[in-house]
Amino acid sequence: MPLQDSILERDHLGAFCTHTHVELAGAGRGPLHGLTFGLKDIFDVAGHRTGFGSPDWFTTHGEATSTATVATQLLAAGSTLTGKTHTEEMAFSLTGENAHYGTPINPAAPNRVPGGSSSGSAAAVAGGLVDFAIGSDTGGSVRAPASFCGIYGMRPTHGRISLDGACPLAPIFDTVGWFARDAALLARVGNVLLGGTAAAPGRLLLAQDAFALALPGAADALAPALARVAALLGEGEPITVSDEGLPAWFDVFRVLQYDDIWTTHRAWITRVRPTFGPQVGPRFAAVAQVQPHEVAAMRVRRTAIVARLDDLLVNGAVLLLPTVPDIAPLLKRPPAETVAFRERALALLCIAGLGGLPQVNLPFGTLQGCPIGLSMIAARGNDEMLLDIAAQLSPEQPATH
Repeated sequence: MPLQDSILERDHLGAFCTHTHVELAGAGRGPLHGLTFGLKDIFDVAGHRTGFGSPDWFTTHGEATSTATVATQLLAAGSTLTGKTHTEEMAFSLTGENAHYGTPINPAAPNRVPGGSSSGSAAAVAGGLVDFAIGSDTGGSVRAPASFCGIYGMRPTHGRISLDGACPLAPIFDTVGWFARDAALLARVGNVLLGGTAAAPGRLLLAQDAFALALPGAADALAPALARVAALLGEGEPITVSDEGLPAWFDVFRVLQYDDIWTTHRAWITRVRPTFGPQVGPRFAAVAQVQPHEVAAMRVRRTAIVARLDDLLVNGAVLLLPTVPDIAPLLKRPPAETVAFRERALALLCIAGLGGLPQVNLPFGTLQGCPIGLSMIAARGNDEMLLDIAAQLSPEQPATH
């Protein structure tokens, strides 16, 4: 049954789906009682179709028989689902521009993209339509829109939160993720979904090679945010994350992601021959071209990358880097510019993906009047530590060392 005052009547941002709309009241009590959330339209709700950002997916899949685990956890904790939020086609892009359903408005920069693929969730939170929202993050689909929209965004350790009832993109990298406007609520949602305790943070590491990839002005815009973290955790130690260069790590991520996407969706694509938009279509054409020998080589390289990250992040170390190298791109840029932006961004975003690491976007920077985020990355399993640090860094909490 629709709840009183449907979100669709108040959605001035185009953040919520009309074709897969569903509302569910939460439990009468719980740690999230009285809060509202949006759910990215890759997660199933029993008795309703999941759109996955694709009209062809919507028409070739029936109603879900069960509700995604993450949604049932949040409902049981007392929060109310107000609706499904838009995603890019098959969750396979970073800008948030869906050729079939349109582009949600970025409340922080209306002439710029909201970021994807969790575009609707980020816009809904940034615009105050819901208290928090659930997205997913494979290559950066929570972290990038969080940076672009000026909100907190969390990508957890790979595998810590169940993806049962979620449409997959590349399962070897897919994670649940979430957004909030304040760090305390980000942590409250994390307490429900993660259920662990925070470890003590260790040394602070500054990813010099990541900052070097940021476009002119970005590093300076984030300098006050760096100082804010250092005031809490101590002076940062400059380090190089990748001796071979972070763009080379993106090559590893790209090949492994593409292979996993093709393995996951080959049968459906071959059978249905879906009509993809002009940005996503070429990408799906490319995933079919990856060769087995490339995949084998990149799996070996990933093993070495994981070992490198494990060594860096021992004993509660916290790695600081720009979430993405620049502010949100302008809307409707030519495809070549979108590809170039995507590759620059993924050179930073691939770090957490390759390592299966937790990462949180801190909305502490501004450049040219637009948000730009600073990120913290930690070792696998140290999700709660990052959420705790973010809460201590929030304006409501004094930063003391």
